[in-house]
Amino acid sequence: MSSARIETRELLIGDYAAVVALWRQVEGVEISEGDLEHEISAYLQRNPGLSRVAYDGDRIVGAVLCGHDGRRGWIYHLAIASSYRCHGVGKRLVDECVAGLRDAGIRRAIILVAGDNAPGRNFWLRNGWEELSEAVPMARDV
Repeated sequence: MSSARIETRELLIGDYAAVVALWRQVEGVEISEGDLEHEISAYLQRNPGLSRVAYDGDRIVGAVLCGHDGRRGWIYHLAIASSYRCHGVGKRLVDECVAGLRDAGIRRAIILVAGDNAPGRNFWLRNGWEELSEAVPMARDV
């Protein structure tokens, strides 16, 4: 696999089936509430151009959701097909997300990494992200 042939672009709702299939293949990515097609469509519409896919020919080999609330950026569901890992694809997608957030005037982004996802945690730490030991993630169904 040559990383030179990998291209990236905006994630479009037409990519939904392929992206969800990729998410399901990648350990550490949890499909949950908010990930139905109409919900992802609304997210993409509220955050145009920020979510990204990497592709090799007609195959999506990487995907990431990215958006912001006007104050903080959020990056979700970074997934790279196993045969494309360790070639800079994940870093490239994240760098594109960060650049898009910066262009939107966002100065800080946040991610959530599952506690049992050591490879994911290591990826983010290697790429300049910091753990927030003083923060405790919480959730509530509405």
